[in-house]
Amino acid sequence: MASHYLSSPLFAAAFPVAAVSDNVDGPKPTGLDLYARFAFAGAVCCSVTHGALTPVDVVKTRIQLEPEVYNRGMVSAFRTISAKEGTGALLTGLGPTALGYAIQGAFKFGGYEFWKQTAIDYLGVEKASANRQAIYLGASACAEFFASVALCPLEATRIRLVSQPSFAGGLVTGFARIAREEGLKGFYSGFGPILFKQVPYTMTKFGVYEVVFEKAINATGKPKSELTPGTLSALNLGSGLMAGFAAAIISQPADTLLSKINKTKALSGETVAGRLVKMAGQLGVKGLFTGLGARLVMVGSLTAGQFAIYSDIKRVLGATSGVEIAKVTVS
Repeated sequence: MASHYLSSPLFAAAFPVAAVSDNVDGPKPTGLDLYARFAFAGAVCCSVTHGALTPVDVVKTRIQLEPEVYNRGMVSAFRTISAKEGTGALLTGLGPTALGYAIQGAFKFGGYEFWKQTAIDYLGVEKASANRQAIYLGASACAEFFASVALCPLEATRIRLVSQPSFAGGLVTGFARIAREEGLKGFYSGFGPILFKQVPYTMTKFGVYEVVFEKAINATGKPKSELTPGTLSALNLGSGLMAGFAAAIISQPADTLLSKINKTKALSGETVAGRLVKMAGQLGVKGLFTGLGARLVMVGSLTAGQFAIYSDIKRVLGATSGVEIAKVTVS
């Protein structure tokens, strides 16, 4: 019986019980039950990782918004913020970050599994496997669209709290003030930039992860089912790290524009597209990549953590009955 107990290095201490998936005689979850488990795992992995990296996100956002003050390296920016506003300022926006990314994570990871399975069912396993990169990209793009709809109001609140510390005392008051003073437009003024940022980001994130993870599995010379939980966690971390670096670089310009556009209200008659074009012209290529160093650290770390945590929670919940389309060659 002991061999069936959870042995992942990430969850062994937190979950000293047998994984649901270890009960081979029990029925596997399907349908809504299965996707609810995917969504829960996505919500936890995104909320935990984004919440833990709130200080890095605060520094990254400040560098983007006020480069003349903070763009002297991450360590220097940390010290400047702590000296001027206290260490508590590094946790500004923790509430909307944790809640917003829990909601987004549920839609993103749960949606990715849903749209991937939908494509597999439509094409058939053999054809889906031959076109798996296209499926990874398409499924992640669809999932991210709906995830961004859910995230946008909370991301707008977070950026306003970080860029204007005196704006409100926290998530509830900040959210209420934007709703009262600006209405729905205030929450979704950054929806275009969020899509411009998040869709390529998520497509790169899942696409690169799936390819790197497939190659990593092949490098072991064993099928995935024969690898230990510890080995799988290590492969998930490494694959997630590579995916995070690629996704950070691809989405950096849009992330900078998103921070800028959510910092202030639009002028009378000014459109979102007009504001974006104006800001991009003012910033130039160099300005659009301001804060990339901090974002590489942040996105690389959180993406690696997300895939490792997501994989382990799925196993704990028994959500392992999806169809595999990766090509694994066993030596």
